Amino acid sequence: MRIVLARAARRAIVMLAAASALQAQDTGTARAGARPASPPAAPTASSIRPSTAGDSSSARSEVPTPFSVGEHLDYDVKFGIIHVGGGSMEVSGVESVRGHDVWHTVFRFKGGTIFYHVNDVFESWFEQTTIASLRFAQHLEEGGKVRNRNYEIYPDRSVFQLNDKPEQPSVAAPLDDGSFLYFVRTLPLKVGDTYTFDRYFNPKSNPVVIRVLRRERISVPAGKFDAIVVQPTIKTSGIFSDRGEAQVWFSDDSARIVLQMKSKLSFGSLGLYLKSYHRGRGAAASLPTGTPAAPGSGVTADTVAGPTGAPPSRSRR
Repeated sequence: MRIVLARAARRAIVMLAAASALQAQDTGTARAGARPASPPAAPTASSIRPSTAGDSSSARSEVPTPFSVGEHLDYDVKFGIIHVGGGSMEVSGVESVRGHDVWHTVFRFKGGTIFYHVNDVFESWFEQTTIASLRFAQHLEEGGKVRNRNYEIYPDRSVFQLNDKPEQPSVAAPLDDGSFLYFVRTLPLKVGDTYTFDRYFNPKSNPVVIRVLRRERISVPAGKFDAIVVQPTIKTSGIFSDRGEAQVWFSDDSARIVLQMKSKLSFGSLGLYLKSYHRGRGAAASLPTGTPAAPGSGVTADTVAGPTGAPPSRSRR
């Protein structure tokens, strides 16, 4: 049971990234080319997907991004009321991969129980223009065992390679677990819409279906926020299976940060909650609109949003 809880806590954040792509491939709703009233503007259909599977250049229209280098989010993970770990998501920089300037994002999770510990790092490298993934790495330390999985992804040829194994078929404009999460933040969310997409880099997990359920105001350790609630369904036996009841809360503003996630499992409920948010060094999006947590919680207004016109303080480091 302890092992199941620890692994479930780690999957809560990791699978969140994979399933939170949500609207990544609009397949016919009226919102395909819509734009929100305030920046960042929603991408058009032509900027989301290529016209041909073999020509990635047709998907290179720039996708406006609500994130920038230096953005950092911290989370608490709970099983019911029990704290089982913490996680973070960060845009660490812009790097070069095979001649492409790419975003480099890092997800970390550390936690577990007295008898079983998890210390995992997931890194994604994806194009600034299309958010198509070029590289994805998993560094896993779980229960005393260490595993490394390095994926090289080639959008121009629609293939990917795991470590030194033979290449496998992929999809056009592929997205990995990390780039999925950042891609959805560039898109509009309209209550009542349902979306389907086929852009996960390993076709075995496609398609993913997302339903936009409602708007509501929620309270997390970082404060109170207006949120948009969505329900993702992915072809998996995990927390986002079609038999589950997983829901994800995004901030109801142009930042579209992940505020909260909840999932009911066969052996209990799992939750992820935003603890603090440090915006990036660029003016990539409006700040999340929320009420900061109460004094004494360790979360200040600057921690949640950062002072206007300047990067936030980073007392975490």
